[in-house]
Amino acid sequence: MSQVLVTGGSGYIGGWCILAALEAGHGVRTTVRDTHKGDALRAQLHSATEFDDARLEIVQADLKSDTGWAEAMNHIDFVLHVASPTLRNGAEVNEDEMISTAREGVLRVLRVSRDAAVKRVVLTSASGAVVYGHPKEDKLAPFTEKDWTNVEASIAPYQKSKTLAERAAWDFIDKEGGGLELSAINPTGVIGPMLGDDNPPSLRTIRALLTGELPICPPFGTGWVDVRDVAELHLLAMTDPAAAGERFLATSGGSLRVVEIAQLLREHLGEAAAKVPSREMPLFIARALSFFVPQLRAIRFQLGHDFPSSGAKAEQTLGWKPRPITESVLDCAESILYHQATAR
Repeated sequence: MSQVLVTGGSGYIGGWCILAALEAGHGVRTTVRDTHKGDALRAQLHSATEFDDARLEIVQADLKSDTGWAEAMNHIDFVLHVASPTLRNGAEVNEDEMISTAREGVLRVLRVSRDAAVKRVVLTSASGAVVYGHPKEDKLAPFTEKDWTNVEASIAPYQKSKTLAERAAWDFIDKEGGGLELSAINPTGVIGPMLGDDNPPSLRTIRALLTGELPICPPFGTGWVDVRDVAELHLLAMTDPAAAGERFLATSGGSLRVVEIAQLLREHLGEAAAKVPSREMPLFIARALSFFVPQLRAIRFQLGHDFPSSGAKAEQTLGWKPRPITESVLDCAESILYHQATAR
Protein backbone atom coordinates (compact mmCIF):
# COMPACT_ATOMS: atom_id res chain seq x y z
CA MET A 1 0.00 0.00 0.00
CA SER A 2 0.99 3.63 -0.48
CA GLN A 3 2.21 6.28 1.94
CA VAL A 4 -0.26 9.17 2.04
CA LEU A 5 0.18 12.65 3.49
CA VAL A 6 -3.04 14.33 4.64
CA THR A 7 -2.70 18.03 5.43
CA GLY A 8 -4.98 19.48 8.08
CA GLY A 9 -5.70 16.15 9.74
CA SER A 10 -7.42 17.68 12.76
CA GLY A 11 -10.09 19.25 10.54
CA TYR A 12 -13.49 17.77 9.71
CA ILE A 13 -12.75 16.54 6.17
CA GLY A 14 -9.11 15.82 6.98
CA GLY A 15 -10.00 13.44 9.79
CA TRP A 16 -12.34 11.42 7.59
CA CYS A 17 -9.72 11.31 4.82
CA ILE A 18 -7.24 9.84 7.31
CA LEU A 19 -9.81 7.29 8.41
CA ALA A 20 -10.59 6.29 4.81
CA ALA A 21 -6.90 5.93 3.97
CA LEU A 22 -6.22 3.83 7.06
CA GLU A 23 -9.17 1.56 6.34
CA ALA A 24 -7.91 1.14 2.78
CA GLY A 25 -4.61 -0.13 4.21
CA HIS A 26 -2.40 2.88 3.48
CA GLY A 27 0.22 4.32 5.77
CA VAL A 28 -0.73 7.87 6.75
CA ARG A 29 1.22 10.90 7.87
CA THR A 30 -0.81 13.97 8.71
CA THR A 31 0.06 17.57 9.42
CA VAL A 32 -1.51 19.66 12.17
CA ARG A 33 -0.72 23.22 13.17
CA ASP A 34 -0.70 22.30 16.85
CA THR A 35 0.73 18.92 17.89
CA HIS A 36 -1.33 19.09 21.10
CA LYS A 37 -4.26 18.07 18.88
CA GLY A 38 -2.46 14.88 17.91
CA ASP A 39 -3.48 12.73 20.88
CA ALA A 40 -7.14 13.71 20.54
CA LEU A 41 -7.07 13.00 16.80
CA ARG A 42 -5.49 9.59 17.32
CA ALA A 43 -8.09 8.73 19.97
CA GLN A 44 -10.96 9.80 17.69
CA LEU A 45 -9.66 7.62 14.87
CA HIS A 46 -9.24 4.62 17.19
CA SER A 47 -12.84 5.07 18.34
CA ALA A 48 -13.97 4.81 14.71
CA THR A 49 -11.78 1.96 13.42
CA GLU A 50 -9.01 -0.45 14.34
CA PHE A 51 -5.51 0.23 13.02
CA ASP A 52 -1.88 -0.27 13.95
CA ASP A 53 -0.55 2.94 15.53
CA ALA A 54 2.62 2.53 13.48
CA ARG A 55 0.61 3.32 10.34
CA LEU A 56 -0.27 6.84 11.54
CA GLU A 57 2.27 9.60 12.09
CA ILE A 58 1.26 13.09 13.19
CA VAL A 59 3.65 15.97 12.47
CA GLN A 60 3.55 19.74 12.80
CA ALA A 61 3.40 22.06 9.78
CA ASP A 62 1.65 25.34 9.08
CA LEU A 63 0.51 26.64 5.69
CA LYS A 64 2.08 30.01 6.53
CA SER A 65 5.61 28.64 7.00
CA ASP A 66 8.10 26.44 5.16
CA THR A 67 9.06 24.77 8.44
CA GLY A 68 8.39 21.05 8.56
CA TRP A 69 7.04 20.56 5.06
CA ALA A 70 10.11 18.97 3.46
CA GLU A 71 10.31 16.48 6.32
CA ALA A 72 6.58 15.78 6.08
CA MET A 73 7.01 14.77 2.42
CA ASN A 74 9.73 12.15 3.02
CA HIS A 75 8.80 8.83 1.36
CA ILE A 76 5.27 10.05 0.49
CA ASP A 77 3.51 8.71 -2.62
CA PHE A 78 0.33 10.78 -2.57
CA VAL A 79 -0.81 14.01 -0.90
CA LEU A 80 -4.36 14.89 0.08
CA HIS A 81 -4.12 18.65 0.58
CA VAL A 82 -7.16 19.34 2.73
CA ALA A 83 -5.90 22.16 4.97
CA SER A 84 -7.20 25.65 4.23
CA PRO A 85 -8.23 28.70 6.28
CA THR A 86 -11.92 28.66 7.21
CA LEU A 87 -14.45 31.08 8.65
CA ARG A 88 -15.73 30.09 12.09
CA ASN A 89 -18.68 31.38 14.11
CA GLY A 90 -19.55 34.12 11.63
CA ALA A 91 -16.49 36.13 12.61
CA GLU A 92 -15.22 38.83 10.31
CA VAL A 93 -12.02 37.99 8.46
CA ASN A 94 -9.32 39.83 6.62
CA GLU A 95 -10.05 38.89 3.01
CA ASP A 96 -6.51 39.52 1.77
CA GLU A 97 -5.06 37.39 4.56
CA MET A 98 -7.47 34.51 3.93
CA ILE A 99 -6.74 34.55 0.20
CA SER A 100 -2.99 34.81 0.72
CA THR A 101 -2.92 31.94 3.23
CA ALA A 102 -4.98 29.64 1.00
CA ARG A 103 -3.09 30.48 -2.20
CA GLU A 104 0.41 30.45 -0.76
CA GLY A 105 -0.37 27.34 1.25
CA VAL A 106 -1.41 25.44 -1.88
CA LEU A 107 1.69 26.58 -3.75
CA ARG A 108 3.94 25.66 -0.81
CA VAL A 109 2.50 22.13 -0.69
CA LEU A 110 2.75 21.71 -4.47
CA ARG A 111 6.37 22.86 -4.61
CA VAL A 112 7.45 20.51 -1.86
CA SER A 113 5.42 17.66 -3.37
CA ARG A 114 7.09 18.17 -6.73
CA ASP A 115 10.56 18.31 -5.19
CA ALA A 116 9.85 15.12 -3.20
CA ALA A 117 8.73 13.25 -6.35
CA VAL A 118 5.18 12.75 -5.06
CA LYS A 119 3.01 11.07 -7.70
CA ARG A 120 -0.19 13.06 -7.28
CA VAL A 121 -1.73 15.76 -5.11
CA VAL A 122 -5.48 15.74 -4.53
CA LEU A 123 -6.57 19.27 -3.63
CA THR A 124 -9.66 19.84 -1.50
CA SER A 125 -11.18 22.82 -3.26
CA ALA A 126 -14.90 23.64 -2.95
CA SER A 127 -18.06 24.18 -4.92
CA GLY A 128 -17.39 27.75 -3.85
CA ALA A 129 -14.79 27.77 -6.62
CA VAL A 130 -17.52 26.82 -9.11
CA VAL A 131 -20.96 28.25 -8.40
CA TYR A 132 -20.62 31.82 -7.08
CA GLY A 133 -20.86 35.17 -8.81
CA HIS A 134 -23.14 34.05 -11.64
CA PRO A 135 -26.28 36.04 -12.53
CA LYS A 136 -28.84 33.28 -11.97
CA GLU A 137 -28.83 29.62 -11.08
CA ASP A 138 -30.71 27.19 -13.32
CA LYS A 139 -31.83 23.92 -11.75
CA LEU A 140 -32.35 22.48 -15.22
CA ALA A 141 -28.75 23.24 -16.16
CA PRO A 142 -26.74 22.69 -12.96
CA PHE A 143 -23.19 23.89 -12.48
CA THR A 144 -20.45 21.49 -13.59
CA GLU A 145 -16.68 21.29 -13.33
CA LYS A 146 -16.41 23.49 -16.42
CA ASP A 147 -17.72 26.45 -14.41
CA TRP A 148 -15.61 28.78 -12.29
CA THR A 149 -16.69 31.27 -9.65
CA ASN A 150 -16.49 34.89 -10.79
CA VAL A 151 -14.14 36.50 -8.26
CA GLU A 152 -14.99 39.96 -9.60
CA ALA A 153 -18.55 39.58 -8.29
CA SER A 154 -19.70 40.25 -4.74
CA ILE A 155 -18.79 36.97 -3.02
CA ALA A 156 -17.56 35.92 0.41
CA PRO A 157 -13.81 35.87 1.23
CA TYR A 158 -13.85 32.10 1.74
CA GLN A 159 -15.26 31.37 -1.73
CA LYS A 160 -12.84 33.85 -3.27
CA SER A 161 -9.91 32.24 -1.45
CA LYS A 162 -10.85 28.73 -2.60
CA THR A 163 -11.25 29.92 -6.20
CA LEU A 164 -7.96 31.78 -6.37
CA ALA A 165 -6.11 28.97 -4.59
CA GLU A 166 -7.39 26.36 -7.02
CA ARG A 167 -6.63 28.59 -10.00
CA ALA A 168 -3.09 29.05 -8.67
CA ALA A 169 -2.72 25.29 -8.26
CA TRP A 170 -3.65 24.51 -11.86
CA ASP A 171 -1.43 27.32 -13.11
CA PHE A 172 1.50 25.93 -11.09
CA ILE A 173 1.00 22.41 -12.48
CA ASP A 174 0.88 23.80 -16.01
CA LYS A 175 4.03 25.91 -15.68
CA GLU A 176 6.16 24.39 -12.91
CA GLY A 177 4.68 20.99 -12.09
CA GLY A 178 7.54 18.95 -13.49
CA GLY A 179 5.43 15.84 -13.90
CA LEU A 180 3.48 16.19 -10.63
CA GLU A 181 -0.18 15.23 -11.15
CA LEU A 182 -3.09 17.17 -9.66
CA SER A 183 -6.75 16.40 -9.08
CA ALA A 184 -9.25 18.70 -7.35
CA ILE A 185 -12.32 17.80 -5.32
CA ASN A 186 -15.03 20.48 -5.10
CA PRO A 187 -17.52 19.52 -2.38
CA THR A 188 -20.84 21.28 -1.89
CA GLY A 189 -22.13 21.71 1.69
CA VAL A 190 -20.32 18.99 3.65
CA ILE A 191 -22.39 17.32 6.37
CA GLY A 192 -22.51 13.97 8.13
CA PRO A 193 -21.21 12.57 11.41
CA MET A 194 -18.32 14.04 13.38
CA LEU A 195 -15.33 12.05 14.55
CA GLY A 196 -14.95 14.28 17.61
CA ASP A 197 -16.60 17.21 19.34
CA ASP A 198 -15.30 19.83 16.93
CA ASN A 199 -17.63 22.51 15.56
CA PRO A 200 -16.88 22.55 11.83
CA PRO A 201 -18.30 25.54 9.93
CA SER A 202 -20.10 23.35 7.40
CA LEU A 203 -22.36 21.95 10.14
CA ARG A 204 -23.38 25.26 11.64
CA THR A 205 -26.68 25.48 9.76
CA ILE A 206 -27.96 22.09 10.94
CA ARG A 207 -26.60 22.75 14.44
CA ALA A 208 -28.38 26.11 14.59
CA LEU A 209 -31.65 24.53 13.41
CA LEU A 210 -31.48 21.91 16.17
CA THR A 211 -30.58 24.36 18.95
CA GLY A 212 -33.10 27.02 18.00
CA GLU A 213 -30.41 29.58 17.20
CA LEU A 214 -32.18 29.83 13.83
CA PRO A 215 -35.86 30.14 14.80
CA ILE A 216 -36.75 30.47 11.13
CA CYS A 217 -35.00 28.98 8.09
CA PRO A 218 -32.65 31.22 6.10
CA PRO A 219 -33.78 31.53 2.48
CA PHE A 220 -31.23 29.68 0.39
CA GLY A 221 -30.51 26.28 -1.06
CA THR A 222 -27.37 24.45 -2.10
CA GLY A 223 -26.01 21.02 -2.85
CA TRP A 224 -25.04 18.81 0.09
CA VAL A 225 -22.69 15.86 0.41
CA ASP A 226 -21.67 13.42 3.13
CA VAL A 227 -18.18 13.89 4.59
CA ARG A 228 -17.62 10.12 4.32
CA ASP A 229 -18.35 10.26 0.60
CA VAL A 230 -16.03 13.25 0.21
CA ALA A 231 -13.24 11.22 1.82
CA GLU A 232 -13.97 8.27 -0.46
CA LEU A 233 -13.82 10.53 -3.51
CA HIS A 234 -10.41 11.81 -2.40
CA LEU A 235 -9.09 8.24 -2.38
CA LEU A 236 -10.61 7.46 -5.77
CA ALA A 237 -9.05 10.60 -7.24
CA MET A 238 -5.75 9.73 -5.60
CA THR A 239 -5.15 6.49 -7.50
CA ASP A 240 -7.40 6.36 -10.58
CA PRO A 241 -5.43 7.31 -13.73
CA ALA A 242 -8.56 8.98 -15.11
CA ALA A 243 -8.52 11.56 -12.31
CA ALA A 244 -5.19 13.14 -13.22
CA GLY A 245 -5.65 16.73 -14.36
CA GLU A 246 -9.36 16.76 -13.49
CA ARG A 247 -11.65 18.48 -11.01
CA PHE A 248 -14.71 16.75 -9.53
CA LEU A 249 -17.81 18.27 -7.96
CA ALA A 250 -18.90 16.27 -4.93
CA THR A 251 -22.64 16.49 -4.36
CA SER A 252 -25.50 14.13 -3.63
CA GLY A 253 -28.53 14.97 -5.74
CA GLY A 254 -29.64 18.50 -6.53
CA SER A 255 -29.98 21.68 -4.51
CA LEU A 256 -31.88 21.40 -1.22
CA ARG A 257 -33.19 24.44 0.63
CA VAL A 258 -32.63 24.83 4.35
CA VAL A 259 -36.36 24.63 4.98
CA GLU A 260 -36.32 21.20 3.32
CA ILE A 261 -33.47 20.13 5.62
CA ALA A 262 -35.58 21.32 8.55
CA GLN A 263 -38.53 19.27 7.32
CA LEU A 264 -36.39 16.11 7.25
CA LEU A 265 -35.25 16.77 10.82
CA ARG A 266 -38.80 17.26 12.07
CA GLU A 267 -40.09 14.18 10.26
CA HIS A 268 -37.42 11.81 11.61
CA LEU A 269 -36.11 13.08 14.95
CA GLY A 270 -39.29 13.54 16.98
CA GLU A 271 -38.77 15.47 20.22
CA ALA A 272 -35.10 16.01 19.41
CA ALA A 273 -36.28 18.34 16.63
CA ALA A 274 -38.63 20.32 18.85
CA LYS A 275 -36.75 23.58 18.22
CA VAL A 276 -36.40 23.08 14.46
CA PRO A 277 -38.34 25.77 12.55
CA SER A 278 -40.92 25.03 9.87
CA ARG A 279 -40.98 28.31 7.94
CA GLU A 280 -38.56 30.16 5.67
CA MET A 281 -37.57 33.73 6.46
CA PRO A 282 -38.51 36.37 3.87
CA LEU A 283 -35.45 37.27 1.86
CA PHE A 284 -35.51 41.03 2.57
CA ILE A 285 -35.60 40.38 6.32
CA ALA A 286 -32.78 37.83 6.13
CA ARG A 287 -30.57 40.24 4.20
CA ALA A 288 -31.22 43.04 6.68
CA LEU A 289 -30.52 40.84 9.69
CA SER A 290 -27.34 39.42 8.14
CA PHE A 291 -25.50 42.58 9.14
CA PHE A 292 -26.25 41.96 12.82
CA VAL A 293 -26.88 38.24 13.39
CA PRO A 294 -23.68 36.12 13.31
CA GLN A 295 -25.42 32.98 12.00
CA LEU A 296 -26.80 34.95 9.05
CA ARG A 297 -23.67 37.03 8.53
CA ALA A 298 -21.73 33.82 7.84
CA ILE A 299 -24.08 32.95 4.95
CA ARG A 300 -24.85 36.48 3.75
CA PHE A 301 -23.72 35.83 0.18
CA GLN A 302 -25.85 32.69 -0.10
CA LEU A 303 -29.15 34.30 0.84
CA GLY A 304 -31.72 34.25 -1.94
CA HIS A 305 -29.79 31.75 -4.04
CA ASP A 306 -29.90 28.12 -4.99
CA PHE A 307 -26.67 26.55 -6.13
CA PRO A 308 -27.60 23.42 -8.11
CA SER A 309 -24.63 21.36 -9.22
CA SER A 310 -23.97 17.92 -10.67
CA GLY A 311 -21.75 15.13 -9.38
CA ALA A 312 -22.23 13.12 -12.56
CA LYS A 313 -18.58 13.42 -13.62
CA ALA A 314 -17.28 11.78 -10.44
CA GLU A 315 -19.94 9.08 -10.64
CA GLN A 316 -19.30 8.26 -14.29
CA THR A 317 -15.52 8.67 -14.37
CA LEU A 318 -14.51 7.24 -10.99
CA GLY A 319 -17.50 5.07 -10.06
CA TRP A 320 -18.24 7.25 -7.04
CA LYS A 321 -21.62 6.56 -5.39
CA PRO A 322 -22.68 9.12 -2.77
CA ARG A 323 -25.25 8.02 -0.21
CA PRO A 324 -28.76 9.55 -0.15
CA ILE A 325 -28.70 13.00 1.37
CA THR A 326 -31.49 12.13 3.82
CA GLU A 327 -29.13 9.62 5.45
CA SER A 328 -26.40 12.24 5.69
CA VAL A 329 -28.71 14.86 7.22
CA LEU A 330 -29.96 12.48 9.89
CA ASP A 331 -26.52 11.05 10.69
CA CYS A 332 -25.24 14.60 10.99
CA ALA A 333 -28.04 15.65 13.32
CA GLU A 334 -27.68 12.56 15.50
CA SER A 335 -23.93 13.15 15.78
CA ILE A 336 -24.46 16.77 16.81
CA LEU A 337 -27.05 15.74 19.40
CA TYR A 338 -24.79 12.99 20.75
CA HIS A 339 -21.83 15.32 21.25
CA GLN A 340 -24.05 17.97 22.83
CA ALA A 341 -25.38 15.39 25.29
CA THR A 342 -21.95 14.00 26.19
CA ALA A 343 -20.54 17.51 26.68
CA ARG A 344 -23.05 18.32 29.43
